[in-house]
Amino acid sequence: MERRGEILSQLQAFPSIPATAGKLLKMLEDPETTAVQVEGVLKLDPGLTANILRLTNSAYFGLPQQVGSIRQAVVLLGWKRLASLILTTCMNAVLDKPVDGYELGDGDMWRHALAVSVAAEGLSKILELKNVDEVFTAALLHDLGKMVLGRYVAEDIQELDDGSGAIQPFNDLEQSILGADHAEVGALILSDWSLPERIVAAVRYHHDPEAAPQPDSLIDVVHLANVLCLSIGLGVGREGLQYQASAGSIKRLGLSTLQMEQVASETLQWVNELNQGVD
Repeated sequence: MERRGEILSQLQAFPSIPATAGKLLKMLEDPETTAVQVEGVLKLDPGLTANILRLTNSAYFGLPQQVGSIRQAVVLLGWKRLASLILTTCMNAVLDKPVDGYELGDGDMWRHALAVSVAAEGLSKILELKNVDEVFTAALLHDLGKMVLGRYVAEDIQELDDGSGAIQPFNDLEQSILGADHAEVGALILSDWSLPERIVAAVRYHHDPEAAPQPDSLIDVVHLANVLCLSIGLGVGREGLQYQASAGSIKRLGLSTLQMEQVASETLQWVNELNQGVD
């Protein structure tokens, strides 16, 4: 399709991860990296350091003491959590912008991304899931493709919204009219950023877990966290409430309605606290 080719050509112009963040994330993948080395790189970016420490000290993490250094943050939070905080801080500037095609104003997309991250972590904890270290990052980035598709959605909105009132997942409309949906576009961006394959897959299939080549709890958790946040009004925009929770995801995770309600309540409680930790 003509639109698809045009859209995919725009991916090359999409901003890459900031240089400092990219360097740090690569360092954190190396088991030989020390906290002193990470701190040395962060000293070159005081703003990033300040935001990481602000996030670390937010009530969301419930640490027993105030953290005043990156070395202390590593000890109390661990390498993987530090990596997610670095990415969170850097993505705030990208996701905090309005996305007109989706009727998302200033900060709407960022708040939704943060809420889905909190909900995904909540689901992981309540279900005592293993091997979900990347859940916060995958959830944070799940709608990144909207930053590219927003302009095209705005241009083709009459076709995307035919006024019939029919309930159809918005990503299906994107695919049929534009030749690509925001989940696919987001996954392509993350692949270009060399993020782990599990995170790329979680973003690619966050609206359709059953289409994934193989089941993965990370995909299921991000999918359900997204639906949960949309259902309680966190980041609805033009898409409305047109997404349904996958019965397969619920069954694979063994999730109950009561557990979903508990996570929804906790998400509303914590998302504002965590949002205040990002400048």
